[in-house]
Amino acid sequence: MKKKYLFYLLLPGLLFLMVFMVVPILLTIGSTFFDKGTFTFGGYLNFFKDPYFLKIVWTTLRVSLVTTILCMLLGFPVAYFISKQGPRQKAILLALAIFPLLTSSVVRSFSWMIILGKKGLFNNALIAIGLIKEPLDILYTPTAMMIGLIHLFLPLIIITLVGVLENIDPDLIKAAESLGANRFTAFVKVIVPLSVPGLIIGSILVFVGSLTAYTTPALLGGKQRVISTFLYQNAITLNDWYLASVIAVIMIVITFVVIALMNKLATKLNPKG
Repeated sequence: MKKKYLFYLLLPGLLFLMVFMVVPILLTIGSTFFDKGTFTFGGYLNFFKDPYFLKIVWTTLRVSLVTTILCMLLGFPVAYFISKQGPRQKAILLALAIFPLLTSSVVRSFSWMIILGKKGLFNNALIAIGLIKEPLDILYTPTAMMIGLIHLFLPLIIITLVGVLENIDPDLIKAAESLGANRFTAFVKVIVPLSVPGLIIGSILVFVGSLTAYTTPALLGGKQRVISTFLYQNAITLNDWYLASVIAVIMIVITFVVIALMNKLATKLNPKG
């Protein structure tokens, strides 16, 4: 098939994305600049003037950022270990890593509610061994949301990193050691820089997923508001679709800004690509 005809294979997918994603997003963005038929920036100005709204944005960014960092710290050693295993062991370990994705986020969130509650397994265990006398308030806090989100998105960063780490030539480590580097120095100077693309892609997936997740923050956060639950509250409960559209646009802007910053960081950390 000639190359010029290959383009036509993209048309169904492009048309679908244009009609069901691009056009609705553009209409949503456009609607935020018109209130009762008048062009205005009032929706955005009122949003960023309200301390309550800003607190919600800050909570969302903090939860998403901490979740991303912890997923990176927890996922990298696991991914490195899996990447060094044989084909059979690697397949089994990857299946175990992916297994949480096969469970509904609702089921996982309810499980964490049972574990983290005041009379849950975690508090009962700490009281039983004498570390605490009163139950800890973990459920319905940002900490509970982070725990649930880490459980939700950790497999994504593990899978992403395994694909990058297993393609790193082991001879590079041997070469670094032959030049006088110890195992740790060779790991920091060779493996970590070469794994930057996987770290960036995985971090973007975790951060954006945490930023836009609804079920886990809604169940584990309780009255703690993040952008996604605040959007749902305004759209469904309060029927304020104008403010909901403003919140949606702010989420989109934050997502693109974060992706741009991470790509810029990746370029600085790994200029050779």
